[in-house]
Amino acid sequence: MSGGHTKNAALTTALAFHYQMLIGLDKCFSLEEGQSVWFEKDGDVSFDAIDTAQSTQTEVKDYAAPLTDHHENLWKTLKNWLALAFDHTQYGVLVLHTTQAFGATTRLKNWNTQSAQERLQVLKDIFSERTEEHLNAEKLSEIIKLQIAVMAADESLLESVVDKVTLFTEADNAQALEKRILAKPVGIPKNNLKSYLHGLVGFVYSQSTQQSWSIRHQNFSAKCEELTTQLCKKEFTFPDFISYEATDSEVKLHEDRSFVQKIIEIEHHAMIPDALGNWIELQNSLLEQLDEYPLYREKTVAYQNQLIKKYKLAYSSAQLAATDSIKSSKLLYNTTIAEQPLNMGNDIPPIEYKNGLMHDAMDDEDRNLKWSVKP
Repeated sequence: MSGGHTKNAALTTALAFHYQMLIGLDKCFSLEEGQSVWFEKDGDVSFDAIDTAQSTQTEVKDYAAPLTDHHENLWKTLKNWLALAFDHTQYGVLVLHTTQAFGATTRLKNWNTQSAQERLQVLKDIFSERTEEHLNAEKLSEIIKLQIAVMAADESLLESVVDKVTLFTEADNAQALEKRILAKPVGIPKNNLKSYLHGLVGFVYSQSTQQSWSIRHQNFSAKCEELTTQLCKKEFTFPDFISYEATDSEVKLHEDRSFVQKIIEIEHHAMIPDALGNWIELQNSLLEQLDEYPLYREKTVAYQNQLIKKYKLAYSSAQLAATDSIKSSKLLYNTTIAEQPLNMGNDIPPIEYKNGLMHDAMDDEDRNLKWSVKP
């Protein structure tokens, strides 16, 4: 799966893994009833169909160097497919999917049009270039070890495996692959396409468990429909709110903000992570440039003014009924935060959005708002 060389090995691995995930995501768009895409089941990406002939096992390689006769990507992949732990009879096609182009002089160029016998002969011809000196060296190179292992396999098994192998070369890199995926949805404004892709990527990663990682047709279709409904052309696209709870480090970072101090003032410390999480989500939503985002900002300002007007009336009533400052202040906070959002046109926005706006208003000293109620 991994390839290339960089000073940061962890980054290289992460990018290679992300590329593998994009290959699997792209295959998800081809899923039909009863089919699924699996990651790390028998290798990098598996396409599992009811009919074995339609099932494919794909090994993903993102490399710049050309695919030559003695390149490790070919021989290591063949060795994996010949292993006892791999049952090639479960698949009709075995694909080496690589960004590499064929080397100028490689014998592999005609592979996909050759018969199993011709492919086997190509491997034998390549291996025959290894001299006795190569094969009997005290310290064998990794590529020679791989070639020896492949050519030592039972010939009938090797022929059965190579008969299924397709070499898919000069494959799209990650950027081109993302562009191709973004061309698939219909009815989603251009400004929302990145959010659509991020939504699908997040969905794919979320399907991973300690036992398995698979995407089923029904689940993938449902997610596509959900994202299309959320991001399709409307008056404006409402950002996603997930009821984020701030971390301890975020609480410490923002503890001096006015709206946080006003919660501390009424000794309602347990509410701070949720309050800060709502505020952070609101600030992030205002930075997103989704479809018609200027209208979203405009509507948000008007909606916040409505909330403040309503809150001022609630605050006045709380003052009239107050008997214990801390208790009355906490009750006012709880009632305000738990209230269902006001309508925004024909829609009801998320409660986290409404609460984020309340905390944002509390953070604005010019508004002179507070939770603290005095009897």
